[in-house]
This record gives sequence, C-alpha cells and structure tokens, in this order.
Amino acid sequence: MSSSDRSTGLTSLARSGFDDLSGADVLLDELAEALGVAREVVVAPSGEAADPDAALRALVRVARRAPEPVRALIEDAEAWENAWLLLGASMGYGEFYSRHPDQLGALAGAGRELPSAATMTATLLAAVGADEGFASSGDESAWVRLRVAYRTQVALIAVHDLRQRQPEIILHAVAAALADAAGAALEASLAVARTRITDGGPGGQYSRAHVAATRFAIIGMGKTGARELNYVSDVDVIFVGGAPEDPDVGVSEGRAIDIGTRLAVQTMRGISEVEVEPPLWEVDANLRPEGKQGALVRTLHSHVSYYERWAKSWEFQALLKARPIAGDRGLGDDYVAAVRPMVWTSAARENFVDSVQRMRERVTDNIPADEVANQIKLGPGGIRDVEFTVQLLQLVHGLSDPSIHQAGTLVALDALVAEGYIGRTDAAAFATNYRMLRVLEHRLQLRRLSRTHLMPTDRTELRVLARSSRLSDTGTALVRRWESIKREVRDIHVRLFYRPLLSAVAALPAEERVLSSAQAHDRLAAIGFVDPRGALRTIGALTSGLSRKATIQRHLMPIMIRWFADGVDPDYGLLAFRRVSERLGDTPWFLRMLRDSTGAAERLTKVLSGSRYVGELMEWIPESAAWLDRDDQLQPRSGVALQEEARAIQERHSTIDDAMRAVRALRRREVLRTAIGGVLGILSIDQIAEALTTITETTIQATLRAVRREVVPAEDDGLDFAVIAVGRFGGAELGFGSDADVLYVFRANDVPVHRAGALAARLVAGLREHSEDFRLPLDLDADLRPEGRKGPLARSLEAYETYYARWSLSWEAQALLRARGIAGSVSLIAAFTEMADAVRYRPSPDPNGLREIKRIKARVENERLPQGADPARHLKLGRGSLSDVEWLVQLMQLQHAAAIPDLRTPSTLGALEVLEREGLLPGLAVARLREAWVLASRLRSANTLLSGTTSDVLPTDRGRLDGIARLLEYPPHSATAVEEDYLAVTRRSRRVFEKYFYG
Repeated sequence: MSSSDRSTGLTSLARSGFDDLSGADVLLDELAEALGVAREVVVAPSGEAADPDAALRALVRVARRAPEPVRALIEDAEAWENAWLLLGASMGYGEFYSRHPDQLGALAGAGRELPSAATMTATLLAAVGADEGFASSGDESAWVRLRVAYRTQVALIAVHDLRQRQPEIILHAVAAALADAAGAALEASLAVARTRITDGGPGGQYSRAHVAATRFAIIGMGKTGARELNYVSDVDVIFVGGAPEDPDVGVSEGRAIDIGTRLAVQTMRGISEVEVEPPLWEVDANLRPEGKQGALVRTLHSHVSYYERWAKSWEFQALLKARPIAGDRGLGDDYVAAVRPMVWTSAARENFVDSVQRMRERVTDNIPADEVANQIKLGPGGIRDVEFTVQLLQLVHGLSDPSIHQAGTLVALDALVAEGYIGRTDAAAFATNYRMLRVLEHRLQLRRLSRTHLMPTDRTELRVLARSSRLSDTGTALVRRWESIKREVRDIHVRLFYRPLLSAVAALPAEERVLSSAQAHDRLAAIGFVDPRGALRTIGALTSGLSRKATIQRHLMPIMIRWFADGVDPDYGLLAFRRVSERLGDTPWFLRMLRDSTGAAERLTKVLSGSRYVGELMEWIPESAAWLDRDDQLQPRSGVALQEEARAIQERHSTIDDAMRAVRALRRREVLRTAIGGVLGILSIDQIAEALTTITETTIQATLRAVRREVVPAEDDGLDFAVIAVGRFGGAELGFGSDADVLYVFRANDVPVHRAGALAARLVAGLREHSEDFRLPLDLDADLRPEGRKGPLARSLEAYETYYARWSLSWEAQALLRARGIAGSVSLIAAFTEMADAVRYRPSPDPNGLREIKRIKARVENERLPQGADPARHLKLGRGSLSDVEWLVQLMQLQHAAAIPDLRTPSTLGALEVLEREGLLPGLAVARLREAWVLASRLRSANTLLSGTTSDVLPTDRGRLDGIARLLEYPPHSATAVEEDYLAVTRRSRRVFEKYFYG
C-alpha cells in the first residue's frame, strides 16, 4: 500500500471513531487475512461502534484463538454489525467471547426484538438439563453452563438496546427483559441447587421426594421485583419456605425450613460464587426480616408476624416492589398478597415521611466525598432522587388511592400524573431524565460487565460513553447534558420529596382520608364544622367531575379539611376557598401551587379560615393566592414602587374613572398583601402600620393628581394645594380599618382668592368622591380641622395662620403634633409645616392650655365612649389603651419638644423612646406604655381582620375572642388568656398614665 493510500486509510479510520490509528491499521490487516475477506468488509460496521478500537481488539483476540466462529459471523452482515456494536460498547463481552468463541453464533439474527421471559427461562433451564425442577447434575459445571447461557441471553438484550437510535425510549422494555433474565437465572440455579442437596448430589442429605415437595419461593425485590433491572446489579431477594401442602409427604415445617435454607444457599452460590466462569452478580438477601442477622428462609406466617410487629418503615418501602420470580409461584403469590396491604398502609405509621426523607439523606451522606460529584445513581440529582420521590408519593397517597399501587418507577409516575399527584411538566421532566440517567448507567455497566454508577472522568471513556448512549456527540457535550439533568432532577426532587403536604396526608386518621363515606357528616361536625351539611355541599362542588382540577382537589380535600378545621372559622374558610377556586378556574399555577408548593395550601386554609377581611378581598383578587408560596411576595412594596405603578396607571388611562378604578385595584391588592402577611405572622405591627400608611399615601397622591387634572384649568395652574395627614395617619400608625385623618390647605398665588377657594373645595370633593371604594372603604376624615365639623373643609395657608394665631385651642395645637404633609405642593407642605411647628413647639407652653387638655381628656373618657361600652375593653378610648398612651406622649411633647428636637416626631413609639432617653419618663413606665399601645393596636387590627368589620371594642364572645387570639399567635382556645393579658397590660399602663398625666 502506498503512503498516500495508507494516509487515506488512516483518515477513514479516524472518521469511523478509531483512536489508535496505527494499531488499528495493523490489526485490520491481520483480521482480514485471518478471515480471508477484504479489509473493507471487516471494517464496514466499525463506525457504529462506540469504541471501534476495543471491538477490533476483541475480534482479533477471538480470531486468533478460534477463527471459525468469527468467519461464520462475518458472512452475515447483520450479525457482523451486531458484533461491532456489542464489542464496541462492552470490553466485558470481548473477554466473554474470548473464553467462549462458540457463543458468537448467537449474534446472528439478534437485535430485531428482545428475547421473551419464557424463552430465556427455557434456554437457561435447558443449559442445566432441568427436568421437573431438578438439574441433570449438581456439579460446578452446571453453574458454568448456566452463567454462559445467561450471558449469551443478555448479549441479545444488549444488541437490541445498542441498535436503538434513542435507547431511552425502550429503556423500560430493556430493563424488564434484564429482570426476566435474572429470574430465569435464579430458576435455573434453583434447579441445580435441588440436585446438589439431594442425597445423590455433592454433600446432599435430603431425599429427592422431600426436596421436590418442599415449598420454596424466591421473591424479587427492588429493581428486580419492579422489572427495571440494570445490566450488572445486585439482585435483591427474599426467600420464603414452607412444608408441603400434603402432610403425608412427611416433611415437617422445621425440616422444610432446613431444606429451604440449603436451597437458598446453593442457589446463591450458583450465581455469585467464584468459578471458572465469573459470577453473574451478587444475590443480596439482606432485605429479609432482621437483615443479615435474620434467618435466611422463613415461613410465610413468620414473615407476616415480623412485618406486623417489628418492621421499620424502610422495609415496607422495599416491599413495594416485591414480586415472585422463581420457585413455587403459588407460595410467592401468597407472600405478595399477604404483605401488600401492609405496604399500602405503612405511610400512616408515625413519622413515616420523616423517616423516608432521612433515609434518602443518609444515602447521600454515606457517598465517599470524592465520588459525590460523579455518582449517577446515589448522588444529588441522580437516579435515587427520582425513585425515592416517586415511592414516597405512592406510599403516602396510596393510603387511599389504589390506582397508584404500581411497582415500576415509570409506570408509577404515569399513574401519579393521571391522578393529579404530580404535575405533567414535572413528571415529563422526571421521566425523561430518569430514562437518560438509566441509559448512562446501563452503558457504564456494559463497558466492563461490572457494577458501577460513577461517571468517568477519562476523556476516552467519556467519548465512548457518549457514542454508546447516543445522548451526545462528544464527551464534553455529554457532561454538560448530564449536569443539566442533575440540576433539573434535584430541583424537582427537593420540591416534591420535601412537600409538607406529604407529612400532613400521611398523618391523617384513617377515617378522614376519604370524604365520601356515610360518616362524613359526623366527622366534619366532630372536627369543628358548625354546618357540616353545608360543608359537604361545598366539598361536593369542589371535587365532583372528571376535570383535572376536580381530581387534584379530591386528593387535597381530606387534608385541607383538617387544616380548615384547625382554623378559627372552618365553615367560612371552606366556602371562601370554593369562591377563590371558582374564580381561578383551571388556572394551572393555582393547582400546581396547592399540590406542589412548600406550604401554600396550608397557608391558604389558615388565612381564609382566620380572616373574613382577607377572604372577602381574596375573592376579588384570587391571583393573590400565588403570594402564599413565597415569603418575599408577602413583604410590603416600597413607596417608590407603588408611586411608579400609580403614575404608570394614570399615563395608561385617559379618563379619571378608568384611572381611579385601577388605583383602587392597586390599593386593594396591596392592603390584601399586607393583611395576609399580618395573618401569617410574617409582618410585625410596625411593618403593618408603615405599609398601610404608605398605601394610603400613594392612593391619595394618585387621586389628587387625577382630580387636579380634571378640576384645575391650565390658567389656574398656579394654585397650590396639599393634603396634610394628622392623627394615626400622620403618625404612620394606621391599622386595618383605620380612618385617614387629614387637613386640606391651599395657597392662591396668582389665582383670585375667591376662585382659589372654590377650586380647593372642588379638589376636596373630587378627592372624596374618587377615593370611595365600596369593597375597601377609605374614609378621608377632616374632623380635626380648625373649628371641627363646623369649619370649612379647605383653608388657605393664610387662614390657618390667622386662625392658629388668634383662635386656636390647646387641643388643636395637640392635633398638629402629628401633622405631616403627604400629597400635593411640596413648597406648600414646607410652609404649612413651618407654621405648624410654631404652634405645636412653642418655647413656653401655656399652663392653662395644658390644664385644658387634661380636662378634655377626662371629658372624652366620660362622653365619647359608646353608650354601654365597658371602659376596660375599649381598645381606643378605654383605660390604659391607645388614647391614654397617645395623650400622655402628646402632653409631654407640648411641654418639652421645643427644647428637645428629637421629640418633634409624629410617631408615638418614637416619642416614647426619646422620653426615656431624655429621662422624662423612667424605663419601666415607658415599657408599660409601649406594651399597652402595641397590644391594643394589634388587637384592633386583629378584630378587623377576623370579622371584616371595624370595631374598637374587645369582644366578649368567646369564639370571636379566641379567633383574635389566634391571629395574635396564641394557641387555640386562648380567649381567656388574651383577655386577661389585655386587662393586665392596660391596668399597668393606666397607672402610669394617671401618675404622669394628671400628677
């Protein structure tokens, strides 16, 4: 061959995937000459081989020893291609055919379909000369024949597998065939074992009749039982023995167990013991009762007794895949029938879900540190993540749903999707990635016919794996794809495996898992529903039908009912859930969130059964349910963000009605966000007050902009107008249901005074009209203005100055302490603030004015309390409550704020801190005042959240009081505790107030 021809030949070899070009060139010449065919014929199928160098070396090695089988193979183009495929993927089979060249002939015709279980069983039994359950001989040669026949059958499976362009599609069929091959091998090994232990066998001591009559079954566990086995994997088994059904045979139960134990030992030896032909795989019987310490063979009754009394949760998880695979099928079927009910009730055991989760974590923790990143099976994002997730979902939901009682992972996954326990998207990703991971595992094990689950790091091995799996073109691309698969699998696993819903469902009492029984009415009444008949109607409306929504809600409803029952008002909560659910329809995210989120379903039941205020708003804003999945979604939005949104709204809408409709929707949404955060305890009373104040400010600012655009013509644009917050609004201390106390001020500038006053009045009227919201009222209360209700709603800045200079009373200076501009002209707000400072922070407060404030406070206590109200229970005006704390703080501000600039704050709590720091109030007094103010504020908001209506009175109704207590995070049935706490706190506060206010 010329140098140019040789160069062209080497280039062709490189294109076919050869790595050692020179070595391959020499070996091809040798093989072509040995077989008497053209070199082109020899090398033709090499491009399909994952590792053509290894395939060529194996063929040359076999041909050197026995050329005839190789020569016969090359005469069949399909068989020759099969040989390149198999030997290019498996150096282990290269060694096998070197030992047994005669087995190459089986590759002719291979690959077109998978061998059936019956064919493989018949073939392996024939290899050991089995007849009526006994092998023709019991010596070691029978084991060798068995192993050779088994590997030949597995080669047929491998060829079919390797011929697929998308091997992941037929993974389930290949895995099932491998499990069937393992069952056939155990059946054949059992036949040899029977022969070995008879009195004619090597060291045998039992009669053939007694051995034949003894009942003995091999139960496949794990991947073998589920028919999803690997090429080389431990085969997990459990052995069951028993006396003959006919007592006349003369084999007692004890003797039957002795015989069964010998059969088990010999069967395992036939598969796993080192012989001339290497072992097939490890037969692992450690899943038996008591593990390695337990008896190898037990009777069925002994197994059942153990599982009923002593078994741990993981043992039932293992039994999920149990299947008879060899021996007495009748006994095997009886075993499965006996343990299966215990499997599907095991999730009801105490801490079952936690124990399964911890077991998965222990598996990961026990991986050597240097292997974690390369573990395809056990590592994060590996095969076990999929399998554990599917099994846990099955076992928990299988408590009440037989349709998901499946053994195989992929079949079970399909059932879980069909019944709504897992979303289609997650299931599809899980299934696809699981198949790919299993294909990688299969190809790794085929490579050397060894049990391994580690992704190679060697460049050549990665390239071979990429070609054999057909999942990528190069090793680098394969690693990238594998890393992507791991990330996706791990993400889904963490979301589903640690789903709080699983623990909740598993912990349900048996009688509550199905809501359609005749006792449903009584159960609902027993767990707290006041109107169980109405609850049943609501449940029926939610769960009836064949839609996916109804299916998912049927599964969720038992545990959600329990959660509703744990709430304050389960009847209302369930009804509100129905309304929200109906508004959202079949919205995919809602159903997915309820089923898959980390606690959103439970949170939803808590807020709906604990707060009518939330329930009524959520009915109008059902998409707010999405916030329950993440705490950050329940954090108040900043004032800047709300302002930007409000301005964008006004730019999008051309009419004031449209713009204000959107602004009202914004306010409802943000108040609802704050309310949910409050009910769930995510927000403190300070955060709630700040959020509600910000939302109200934004609403007023947006409304004023919209109204001004409508009311003030361009020629009067010089008019300044501002809204001043006073009272709790000015102090940024709003609660749910609080009015927004305001003052209105204008400055005419170059606009005629009478016209400026008329425009200001129209602005006020427009503000009040367009801020009205029948769903979530916003009361702009101007009663704290000069002259009270008798005075004009809006005054000019000059009129305010004149009034305060000449006519104002001490309480009006007091009211200005919390005055703060929140909307309108910035310069006017600054001017108003300067004027207010001169009134409220006078260097020498009038003693008569301070005495008048004290007289007014006493009159308020006597005259403003609603008729018949208990002063000890009024949260605003009662003894030691909000009014006492605020009036004391404001009195001291009037006395000292001129000299102490830090006291010039509208915040009650902020002023208290300064009073303590400056030594004007002792620390204990401040602590008692703060405690009373905070508790009264929380109770006021909780009262509104619970009922959806505003009330300033601590209720006497025990049920309502308990509901308020629950919102304040007291334990259930704490009506008396919260009442006693409030009365005690306000008594202490009142004593402080009387000492420092009147003293």
